[in-house]
Amino acid sequence: MRIGIIGGSGFYQMEGLTDIEEIEIETPFGKPSDALIMGNLDGKPVVFLPRHGVGHRILPSEINVRANIYALKSLGVEWLIAVSAVGSLKQEIEPRHFVVPNQLYDHTKHRESTFFGDGITAHISLAHPFCSILSDHLYTAATEVGTTVHNGGTYICMEGPAFSTQAESNVYRHLGFDIIGMTAAQEAKLAREAEICYAVLACSTDYDCWHPEHDHVTTEMILDNVHANVEASKKTVRSTVAKIPAGERSCACSTALQYALATNPDKIPPAKRHQLKLLLDKYLL
Repeated sequence: MRIGIIGGSGFYQMEGLTDIEEIEIETPFGKPSDALIMGNLDGKPVVFLPRHGVGHRILPSEINVRANIYALKSLGVEWLIAVSAVGSLKQEIEPRHFVVPNQLYDHTKHRESTFFGDGITAHISLAHPFCSILSDHLYTAATEVGTTVHNGGTYICMEGPAFSTQAESNVYRHLGFDIIGMTAAQEAKLAREAEICYAVLACSTDYDCWHPEHDHVTTEMILDNVHANVEASKKTVRSTVAKIPAGERSCACSTALQYALATNPDKIPPAKRHQLKLLLDKYLL
């Protein structure tokens, strides 16, 4: 299995899959958000995971992102497409537009963002948090599907689950951010540690609360726009999957850990080394 798909709000299944197998995985970091759905999409092996669980049961801060990424890695995922609902911080990014961000600002407070610690230290490079190759495929696919899509921009990841205050929203705009969501930061960091290419198809659902004509964001409003975006996002993902090349990857994502490990291998606690066997054996054997 080489291509992973994480479905966000309203995106709980992937049509077009054949040879479907549902699998429950227990990882060293606990259980993922839901069962993983394996199958073939137009002849390519994929794994689908609903980020919030089917039925949207899990708050953004409750998502066990370490388990999600570890489970996808254990099934051989090398490319990971994430679909996320976001608020727009720019006039030109209208509700129901798509964005393929190229930068990230982590404004979360209480989330697990690394597989490391407990006796082992690693410092990955995150200057470019999204895989440029996969992002290019996403943008091209979105344009071909006929959506209005913005190429690039900064995604600020907030804690949630409450939406922004007007003061917060105006500060984010003043700082130059383009879109705001609640899930991409931890996925990007952990995917990079797992040496998985990761990119986001961000679906704009609202103007956060800064816009004078849209200053009251409601879940009902967001879900209406989410549902309007779902079919286009599924078509975009399907087209992106078709574009992903076979064979070895050429980007830096595939070797992100090569020079990131700071701990002397002899000093890594055996239990931690065993826990991270999936990530470390490539470099420590």
